[in-house]
Amino acid sequence: MFGKPLISKHEQALIVKSIESAELKTSGEIRVHIENNCSGDPVERAVLIFNKLKMYETAERNGVLIYVALKSHKFSIIGDIGIDSRVPENFWDSVKSEIATHFGKGEIITGISSAVELSGNKLGEFFPRKDNDINEQSNDVSFG
Repeated sequence: MFGKPLISKHEQALIVKSIESAELKTSGEIRVHIENNCSGDPVERAVLIFNKLKMYETAERNGVLIYVALKSHKFSIIGDIGIDSRVPENFWDSVKSEIATHFGKGEIITGISSAVELSGNKLGEFFPRKDNDINEQSNDVSFG
């Protein structure tokens, strides 16, 4: 590996643990992607990453991507069409607020983990976990 990793292995493990915990409440699939820079619109970048990770490959089209560009101080949260067709327009506002509050204090990993947990809670209302639920997406953090 060249250069310093974006986050430590311990921090990665904390995020993965929060994804695993959140997905116990929902059939939704939550992923986190972290990179240093985003020169353009973070929503557009998140859509590109969402498609690159093939997050649309879930039975209920209920994948969620939390995208973070560390050095650019940008983030975005996007859900697949199955989510967008069922939730209110402001559905992600509280999650975005949670991230922004923690990021403002320099608590990047806490912000991501809290956003993941809150996403799982909110998704559980519309996409409750089923007895036969399978993990359709990796819980590992991806990097750009």
